[in-house]
Amino acid sequence: MSTAEQAAPTPGTVETSRRTVFLRRFLSGDLGFLRVILILFVIWAIFYSQNDRFLSAQNLTNLVLQITAIGLISVGVVLVLLLGEIDLSVGAVSGLCAAVMAVLNVKHGWDPYLAIAAGVAAGTLIGFLQGSVFAYIGVPAFVVTLAGLLAWQGALLYVLGDTGTINITNSKIVGLANTFYSETTSWIIGAVAVAVYAGVSLWGYRRRVAAGLADQAFGPIVFRIALVAAVTIIAIGIFTQDRGLPLAGLILVAFVAGFQYLISRTRYGRHIFALGGNIEAARRAGINIATIRVSVFALAGTMAAIGGIMGASRLLAVNQSSGGSDLLLLAIAGPVVAGTSLFGGRGTVWSALLGALVIGSISNGMDLLNYDSSVKFMVTGGVLLIAVIIDAIARRQRQAEGRV
Repeated sequence: MSTAEQAAPTPGTVETSRRTVFLRRFLSGDLGFLRVILILFVIWAIFYSQNDRFLSAQNLTNLVLQITAIGLISVGVVLVLLLGEIDLSVGAVSGLCAAVMAVLNVKHGWDPYLAIAAGVAAGTLIGFLQGSVFAYIGVPAFVVTLAGLLAWQGALLYVLGDTGTINITNSKIVGLANTFYSETTSWIIGAVAVAVYAGVSLWGYRRRVAAGLADQAFGPIVFRIALVAAVTIIAIGIFTQDRGLPLAGLILVAFVAGFQYLISRTRYGRHIFALGGNIEAARRAGINIATIRVSVFALAGTMAAIGGIMGASRLLAVNQSSGGSDLLLLAIAGPVVAGTSLFGGRGTVWSALLGALVIGSISNGMDLLNYDSSVKFMVTGGVLLIAVIIDAIARRQRQAEGRV
């Protein structure tokens, strides 16, 4: 046997090597989406076996409405996590900003759109303030936002005053979470969404080819377009069996897609990843660290406000418990469960959506099975702990392989 024949790998060896690489990438977090999809499949299978209403069109539509507020807040949380920081105030900020909107609209007669804009602006201002204290004074983000958690809860009580609960009746505000599109409109929206995704994907690939930077085959791009089209068709098919395509779901997907583009296709996004990966290297590269930090916390405050307003729209009211309970836990747990690292520098905004689906599915399923709140808290906390352990193991694996 010649030397070349001895060196040539056998088909079995190649297949084993591919499986080893796949398993290593799966364990190190490179295939986080696949892990989340598998987890989601298992969760849905378990709850469906216990109650066949779980996968009904009505319940899946309700699930989307339930996770919209959490998912929107989680979008801002993802940005903070990418920095390697945490924001413990997003729940309280969401409740306060929803209260600002409700008070201005109901008690002071403001135009609904101006009231919504004021609520969002309040969230942006709060995030800017907390980010400035963190970035310029040097107080750890954990401490700043923990103080905010307490302060903004007090501000919520102050804004609501003696009323305690404010019922929202304006059709423009209520319609944010209670508008459903007809079957024809739903399919048109789906077709446009798939066409836009396909156009952006192909245009980006063409630009990379023209610049000599295309490092992937054309096949995977076609596969992703086909996958998006299939998911869109299935989702619209399910929604149209109930009330129709919910506007709330479109708002959530639009924000997730927009922020994903921001962090993956812009210089600003690359700076966020750089800070989360190695802050000293980012400083030496000339990145304005303080500006990035302040802007990220401002965006987190903005998304918390938007999530709070969507939550108020669904519940038709704002009260003293708005933004409380397990909202903060769920908003942070979702992205972590879906693969965004608590250590910074790794993750995608899509984890906000997928994580909200996982956490929301667990909560929704336990509600259908009439589990006590105590059980829900313990299960959700356990899922978060498992996700953090997996994240820590994956980080150790990447470090052992010499990767960040």
